[in-house]
Amino acid sequence: MMKKYLIISFLVAVVALVSCSDVKRTPGSIYMPDMAYSRAYETYADHSNLAEKGINYDNRPVAGTIARGQEMPFPYAKDAAGDTTNYNASKSVMNPIDSLSERDAKEAERLYLINCGICHGAKLNGNGPLYKDGNGPYAAKPATLVGDIKYESMPAGQMFYSVTYGKNLMGSYASQLNKRQRWMVIKYIKDKQKK
Repeated sequence: MMKKYLIISFLVAVVALVSCSDVKRTPGSIYMPDMAYSRAYETYADHSNLAEKGINYDNRPVAGTIARGQEMPFPYAKDAAGDTTNYNASKSVMNPIDSLSERDAKEAERLYLINCGICHGAKLNGNGPLYKDGNGPYAAKPATLVGDIKYESMPAGQMFYSVTYGKNLMGSYASQLNKRQRWMVIKYIKDKQKK
């Protein structure tokens, strides 16, 4: 009986040794080599010589893609000094927000009063605390958003361009308001102009 166990254990040991040996297997051909042998991209590694290795990679996003968390892309960049090409082209951009819920309307009004009302006034008449009928610290009268045909006929896309990049004496509000908030404020202004 002991001899039988010894033979069985010897055979198991031989099978284990043979099955665990470092035998190189060649599968012949690989259907999708990039999937079988992926070229992993290490985040903090040196990537200056990837082209030498035959890897065509640059870490810039594909043109036209939208970053995660971004919404409502605006297709025009800021014009160079003295150029108004993109400013004029922005007239064609429509406001992606076609209506505001009651909650969004209150939020848009709040955002307007905080960011815009100080110059343009709570009544959108260009008479905010900084101007005060010419008695405030700001000598130039801000734009009258309600009651001036120039601003009432200005398309929403052009307003968005002005709020995003700044125009004339008005600075950019891109750091204070995200894209959705800027569109909400413009919708709020346009709704006030209709009334």
